[in-house]
Amino acid sequence: MEKKQFQAESKRLLELMINSIYSQKEVFLRELISNASDAIDKMYYKALTDDSLSFEKDNYYIKIISDKKNRTLKVVDTGIGMTKGELEQNLGTIAKSGSLAFKTENEIKDGYDIIGQFGVGFYAAFMVADVVTVISKAHGSEEAYKWESEGADGYTIESYDKDHVGTEIILKLKENTEDENYDDYLEEYRLKEIIKKYSDFIRYPIKMNVTVQKPKENNENEFEEHVEEQIINSMVPIWRKNKNELKKEDYEQFYNEKHYGFDKPLKHIHISADGTVRYQAILYIPERIPFDYYSQEYEKGLELYANSVLIMSKCSDLLPDHFSFVKGMVDSEDLSLNISREMLQHDRQLKVIAKNINRRIKNELQLLLKNDRQTYEKFYEAFGRQLKYGVYSEFGAHKEDLQDLLLFYSSTEKKLVTLDEYVSRMSEEQKYIYYATGESYERIEKLPQTELVADKGYEILYFTEDIDEFAIKMLLQYKEKEFKSVSSGDLGIEEDEKEKKKDNAEKEFEKLFAYMKNILGDKVTDVRASKRLRSHPVCLSSEGEVSIEMEKVLQAMPDNQNIKANKVLEINTEHDVFNSLKEAFEHDKEKVTLYTNILFNQALLIEGLPVEDPVEFTNDICKVLV
Repeated sequence: MEKKQFQAESKRLLELMINSIYSQKEVFLRELISNASDAIDKMYYKALTDDSLSFEKDNYYIKIISDKKNRTLKVVDTGIGMTKGELEQNLGTIAKSGSLAFKTENEIKDGYDIIGQFGVGFYAAFMVADVVTVISKAHGSEEAYKWESEGADGYTIESYDKDHVGTEIILKLKENTEDENYDDYLEEYRLKEIIKKYSDFIRYPIKMNVTVQKPKENNENEFEEHVEEQIINSMVPIWRKNKNELKKEDYEQFYNEKHYGFDKPLKHIHISADGTVRYQAILYIPERIPFDYYSQEYEKGLELYANSVLIMSKCSDLLPDHFSFVKGMVDSEDLSLNISREMLQHDRQLKVIAKNINRRIKNELQLLLKNDRQTYEKFYEAFGRQLKYGVYSEFGAHKEDLQDLLLFYSSTEKKLVTLDEYVSRMSEEQKYIYYATGESYERIEKLPQTELVADKGYEILYFTEDIDEFAIKMLLQYKEKEFKSVSSGDLGIEEDEKEKKKDNAEKEFEKLFAYMKNILGDKVTDVRASKRLRSHPVCLSSEGEVSIEMEKVLQAMPDNQNIKANKVLEINTEHDVFNSLKEAFEHDKEKVTLYTNILFNQALLIEGLPVEDPVEFTNDICKVLV
């Protein structure tokens, strides 16, 4: 019997396949099952145009047969089969896709489509097998043929006795190595695991002989093993069902079955798109944040199916980082797949799907915020931080998409509010959206810097997360209203008599403030009379792009570059402490140094910043008390 050679290109490609072009060897079974499903699809097409051929779905199935004794694995289908010429054309020339050729010649009807790419995925079998045998009898043919190959050296084709139409693929598994246990692919539990993982939603039954324990006839307390044929796959995926047929419990069950999380989802989104790109998707917004969400181990992405066959467990391209918490899956008939069938070409279809999913998630979150505020706040408690990262990341590319999803605690409402709600309450004379930063709402309430803004009756947004101010700096403004920190130099508030009096104090005590600035050196950029303080003696404000709170965040980072805010020490000239300062400046310059250092360190403590020399600070306090 003559051995035929593969084409040169095909031979090199097969050698790559044998050496695992796929990242996981287990996908060989997915590929063979997909090809078997294609073969049955082709029988369905024939039945549509051939009145003599009836398509009784119960007669069509895929069967997996494991033979541990002979170390063979068989994949059997009752599909259309292949002629001798088709065996040569489809299997003798790698990347010659019988399925794709068939697809272009036949109109897609009744939702059936061809998912396989015979001539590529088929060769995944050589990752686990030394010898691959294909026995096939084509529909309408009296003869059957056996195609056999041991790899890149070539293949043989000969006549064979086979009664029924269809194809059998027999894999003679490789010998075990230190790195790979090929016997694993003969184990019942492992085969079921692979089928459920990749091929659970193939539309034809995938059968296996399964060992089960049954009570003995005469003694129900004793069990004996029986072998029975079982259907392993679910066949009809939930996303292909009509939404009206499904209940909330069905979506929650699917969430649990797919191990998307150990919680209950707050919301599910079921998409059936039939436009320029056809796809179905079921997306979930989890209730709780995964324990590893902000670690390197966390992997974002949706499960990606091509015609109900799992292609990728985590397709990160389908989700932007700011929606990385979303779980679920996407199934499309229109995606282009490359040779390995695992890595998607970054083609137009994938980008269209990703864009649509991004828009749908945003819209659903906006509806949740509008119609179920309590549930949205529960979501925001878990994932609001990620939305803020989305505003800040990529130089603010997504800020307009996300700004209306943000919530911040309000000083006047005593609850979380949106930016839109804040702006709707602003008085005509209020120029800015004011915010204050701190470790907690309680700490911010006590900040001296809030006094002037609060006295004016203006609402203040409380920022308690390290990302908050960075996100707002990127946002710049909302509905033409700029953001302004209560610690910034110019608060944009019209001066009253008190402020005018403090302007005069600035000039009157110019020499005192210059003397204090000289004492503090480069710790501050200036010392001045405060217009914002009412009851507190001292506070720090900042000038420039880096605020004091941002400095704390940057200093805590592993790659700390010692970036610091330009700090200004503000003194309340109407406080009793200032009277002591004035008197000391006139009669005792050493006391001015003492008071200045104490006031500066007090201001640092109020801001939550470390005191440079705690021992010296406590000694200074003791000197005042003596």
